Amino acid sequence: MTLRIELSQNPTEEQRKAILEPLIAYNDARTGGSTSEPFALLVRDEHDAILGGLYGRVIFQWMYIELLCVPEQGRGQRIGSELMAMAENLAKEKNCLGIWLDTFDFQAPAFYEKLGFSQFGEIVDYPPGHSRHYFQKRLKG
Repeated sequence: MTLRIELSQNPTEEQRKAILEPLIAYNDARTGGSTSEPFALLVRDEHDAILGGLYGRVIFQWMYIELLCVPEQGRGQRIGSELMAMAENLAKEKNCLGIWLDTFDFQAPAFYEKLGFSQFGEIVDYPPGHSRHYFQKRLKG
């Protein structure tokens, strides 16, 4: 079999799945399964419009918080802390070992540290002049 590599600058969802599916199969064979359980905590206004919230998933007994957005009008009202507490309670209900997330230096590293998260990684100059920080909080063990 002859293999070749080509660049696709506008990859389709079909191309993404063609790469993802064998990777998931490989991972599942070594881990016993990688079922991902997405969830969202929504911040709504009085008209039911979604203004922010928290989006994450549970996989491999860890909760990954992908998105956290506190709307401007909700800042300083402990909404971010409440969202994180609700996510942590959900993680405990699902018997997660911990929670992990990433944030930029201009977002909320100090907020996560205040909530008991510890930094386990950093990419300097991502984006240039800033840093991306990776945090975790172990819930068990």
